[in-house]
Amino acid sequence: MTKFDNVKIEILKDETLSKNWYHLRNITYNYTNSRGETKVIRREAYDRGNGATILLFDPRRQTVVLVRQFRMPVHVNGHPGWLLEAPAGLLDGDNPAEAIRREVTEETGYVVRDVRFLFKSFMSPGSVTEIIHFFAAIVESSDRVEEGGGAAHEDEDIEVVEIPLDDAMKMIETGEICDGKTIMLLQWAALNRASLTA
Repeated sequence: MTKFDNVKIEILKDETLSKNWYHLRNITYNYTNSRGETKVIRREAYDRGNGATILLFDPRRQTVVLVRQFRMPVHVNGHPGWLLEAPAGLLDGDNPAEAIRREVTEETGYVVRDVRFLFKSFMSPGSVTEIIHFFAAIVESSDRVEEGGGAAHEDEDIEVVEIPLDDAMKMIETGEICDGKTIMLLQWAALNRASLTA
């Protein structure tokens, strides 16, 4: 039993504010709180679909494969906008494991066979509906069968970067790596390095 067992939520109105690239909604709802008080609350929710991300680790060289790309929302928040990230993408109707295999090849040129599911997470639950599914995979240099660089029809312009895991961990501290999903995967790798074997 929790204090929220008697909380009631009733959606009164769900308005579309924008449906260009993704779907921005304004939701009005009755919220009967844990004290039995009912209030009308309005919140915006940004629905961009669910996604997947992956840690690509080469155990022989003790390196991770990341991608660098420009992110406009980051840029308008005072950062240059070029982020080092783990490969990721939207599910687009695929199951998470298949979606991440597709994204890895598009972005990095690597082909991964065995993907290991780690966990899933809401990344910004106060405003974004997205759930991200986290994976890990072992790679070696011979698994890179294409150039990568992203999908041209999505205007992606991606640089593939291979970094020693120890250096990547230091880059979190310096702020050179500041993407949430990437930090989570690198910290998972640092804690589970012994299990990351070919």
